[in-house]
Amino acid sequence: MRKAERLFQLVNLIRARQPITAAELAERLDVSVRSIYRYIDDLSVNGIPIYGEAGVGYRLDENFELPPLTLTSAELEALTLATDMLSRAVGNDLSRAAQSLLAKIYASLPDARARGGDGAVLAFTTPFDDAHKARWDKLHQAITERTALEIDYFSLEQRRTRRAVFPLGLLYWGGKWTLVAWCCLRGDYRSFRVDLIQSLQRAESPPPPAHASLTDYLRRQQQAWQPDEATDNTLSAEEK
Repeated sequence: MRKAERLFQLVNLIRARQPITAAELAERLDVSVRSIYRYIDDLSVNGIPIYGEAGVGYRLDENFELPPLTLTSAELEALTLATDMLSRAVGNDLSRAAQSLLAKIYASLPDARARGGDGAVLAFTTPFDDAHKARWDKLHQAITERTALEIDYFSLEQRRTRRAVFPLGLLYWGGKWTLVAWCCLRGDYRSFRVDLIQSLQRAESPPPPAHASLTDYLRRQQQAWQPDEATDNTLSAEEK
């Protein structure tokens, strides 16, 4: 990574997580603390208003704004490809947002790169049907609002269950979306393939324990998974 890119990344980290210590910055950028001190000095010399407080960390002046972002051709191709794929693989709300973002990207480009569809890399995905999009939107809304849902689920093992869950996150596994949730019936994390959810509705249920979160779930999964035991079982629900 070029030094200019490292400095840009450093500014963004400070702005997003301020105050943040040199040790935290070093860990996130995978460099030494000594390197962070040098980068901070370089930014200060170039007029970036970064302020440090011993024992607290670095902050940016609240009125500081980065200049407009300039993308290389490869970065633009990656961004437009990802946005286009996203627009066809989620619910209606996020799909419309992705399409609007793609239009803004093209509209901001003054040269030939603004022509859509000219990329060398294309992705052809099957768009969701209306029912799947509506279901995805409801799950996304429940995650955002931290509300419980009652779901009717038909597993890959041909078992049908109905239970109250607290949706925590949506994960995309090789063409299939999986809902990660706190199951009120089992008092533990469970995952459900979104396309196998038959119906869902809001439910009244006591809140999950304070530790229940997508971050905690992923941490536990990382501890449990072994590289030599990888399978595609993540596409199935853990509905026991």
